[in-house]
Amino acid sequence: MSKDAAPPLPHVLLFTDGACSGNPGPGGWAFVLRHPTTGREIERSGGEAETTNNRMELTAAIRGLEALTRRSRVELWSDSEYVLKGLREWLPAWKARGWRTAAKKPVKNVDLWQELDDLVQGHTVTFHWVRGHDGHPENERCDQLAVAAIEQVRAGHR
Repeated sequence: MSKDAAPPLPHVLLFTDGACSGNPGPGGWAFVLRHPTTGREIERSGGEAETTNNRMELTAAIRGLEALTRRSRVELWSDSEYVLKGLREWLPAWKARGWRTAAKKPVKNVDLWQELDDLVQGHTVTFHWVRGHDGHPENERCDQLAVAAIEQVRAGHR
């Protein structure tokens, strides 16, 4: 490596999930952030009293990326086709159309999509889909944390 070459980006695995009891209804989000080289892991979750499943899925990804303190190479794992298709396929067209869908309607959850888009730009991100509720350990853990966050919201402990 030449003296001018940048050091390699830190590699992290980000697992996310969102849940909602009713849609809309009380919701929860969660992420597990793992640094494979050090074994360090962070788990976080939270909830909202009145939200949707899609908003919680987006929030989980946002909060996970916000937890990074420097530019990283991120592998983002989610069971949400909504989040993954949005990031992989829909975002460029939405932005080109001024945050409108192909049907010229405003993009739903545009506030969260814009926040997620900004965060993704700060990293090198690859996206992976995992089947939900299928025994994937990190997805199951995120689901447990998100559902527990819903219970916290219901109990009035935000």
